Amino acid sequence: MKRLPIHQYAMALAHVAALRSEDPYRKVGAAALDKDNRVIGTAYNGLFPGFTAPEGFWDSREERQKYMLHAEINLCSLFKRGEAKVVACTTMPCTSCMQALCAHGVKTIYYGQEYAASNAPQIAAMYGVELIKVDDYPLSIRFPLTVDR
Repeated sequence: MKRLPIHQYAMALAHVAALRSEDPYRKVGAAALDKDNRVIGTAYNGLFPGFTAPEGFWDSREERQKYMLHAEINLCSLFKRGEAKVVACTTMPCTSCMQALCAHGVKTIYYGQEYAASNAPQIAAMYGVELIKVDDYPLSIRFPLTVDR
């Protein structure tokens, strides 16, 4: 087996992180690498640590969305501005998360699934951030992260 290229390595790390999410509909993961491609951290979407969702919380996708802490925001809490060169996200960052990643000085962002409601491509273009779709990486097919309901 050959050595994984960095984009596949980072995406596989983000995917494994996503598997920790308690969201039954959309699991999102993110991973940050420094200038030497060393792992700074991984994160996933979910509720505040230690918070137990009330009964029925997961029944409505739309109602629960406003309470979810995004993987990218959780990830940004793990590093200082300028420390992360690369971030990989299993889903294209939403507009707010893309703004946060840019504010933290991230220069390259890999993502798996498209997110049509996001302005990430325009934000990336304005700030000179590479936003690159990665379709093929280890785990991407074997462990799906979204459920249609």
